[in-house]
Amino acid sequence: MDEVDKIVTAWQRERPDLNLDALQVLSRISRLAHHLDAGRKSAFAKSDLESWEFDVLASLRRAGKPYALPPRELIKENLVTSGTMTNRIDQLEKRNLVSRRPDPADGRSVIVSLTETGKQLVDAAFSNLLEIEAELLADLSKADQTELAALLRSLTVQFDN
Repeated sequence: MDEVDKIVTAWQRERPDLNLDALQVLSRISRLAHHLDAGRKSAFAKSDLESWEFDVLASLRRAGKPYALPPRELIKENLVTSGTMTNRIDQLEKRNLVSRRPDPADGRSVIVSLTETGKQLVDAAFSNLLEIEAELLADLSKADQTELAALLRSLTVQFDN
């Protein structure tokens, strides 16, 4: 019996008229998200990065060589406003983790590029993150992990479009 079972049992006692199926699933996802967030912070701290810094650097790293994107793509991938992204790029540039250069296709825009220092940091942080995430899932078989990923994909796809 986990903490969610205790919560559900109490609600069933107090409100037997309610369907608690969603609570059983989503409360566990919420609790897992809390542990994942703590794991992310720990993994990124080992590389002296904040979560938001990792997210921007990871977007650039996933873009492939030359590890560069226009700010509008970073905004789209990181789900932040233009002003927030400008501030983030400024801070990352001060740390020599990214650089900016004029966009040759649009003189009014820039391209943000991952520096070698930024690439090394994001690679290390990603390796740390994967270790922590593997630990979180260690009690599940590979088959269960695959099934869980498929189930969660079915649930989250509606939010990604």
